[in-house]
Amino acid sequence: MTDSMGIEVQGVRFGYPARPVLRGVDLSVGPGELTALVGLNGCGKSTLLRLAAGLLRPDRGRVLLGGDDLAGLSRRATAARVALLHQAATPVPGMTVRHLVRQGRYAARGPLGMLREGDDAVVRRALRDVGVGHWADRDVDALSGGERQRVRLAMALAQDTRVLLLDEPTTYLDLHHQLDVLRTVVRLREERGLTVVMVLHDLAHAARFAERIVALREGTVVADGSPKEVVTPGLLADVLKVAGRVGADPERGWPVCYPDHPLPELENENQFH
Repeated sequence: MTDSMGIEVQGVRFGYPARPVLRGVDLSVGPGELTALVGLNGCGKSTLLRLAAGLLRPDRGRVLLGGDDLAGLSRRATAARVALLHQAATPVPGMTVRHLVRQGRYAARGPLGMLREGDDAVVRRALRDVGVGHWADRDVDALSGGERQRVRLAMALAQDTRVLLLDEPTTYLDLHHQLDVLRTVVRLREERGLTVVMVLHDLAHAARFAERIVALREGTVVADGSPKEVVTPGLLADVLKVAGRVGADPERGWPVCYPDHPLPELENENQFH
């Protein structure tokens, strides 16, 4: 793998004829950073990840990985630099853990290489690092939700990139598996020197596990900083439309949210959510 790689989002606009999604986003994520994106549904978080992964092209502006404009890279070249873990994946009946994780090697091995049997060193490391090697010959659809999410994380790692994008990696998981996945991401980021950007709905998880939080509202960045700087009662009200209080964890010091009740959304905001 190459050195850690940063992400530059410069003046990015994206949308559909009747619905703008991103309205001019500037964002710089340094190599090796762990950043959480937060905001209401429809604010543009997942779209921003898909743009950073090269799956979408901005209407205006540009996205750079390691200084290179994604618009000038092929899909396969982009996949060799950045891996995206989607919110959910369509199950493939009868596919084993080993075969699913191998799918992450497509960018490196190509269509002919994927026909060859056998794991390479990258696949073996991904299985080992996420702790799913002992499940390698089990069917994916026989696993629990938390187990499947770990396997999908191993598939993303098998791309062998320095940038890892995670779109709501804890969705549909119970609290035990939410913490398990997030702790695994933090550990892998440290061990592999990854640049990680993840969309999280739970502000408490973002405040605990990320070193930086970027909040979006109606397609623009409205807050950007450390959890202690960003997580405030004002953020709860202005971005998440919740009245609440913010304290601090007595042992570790990270912000702890105490939401009280939802706030009414303005009529002109409803079209975005």
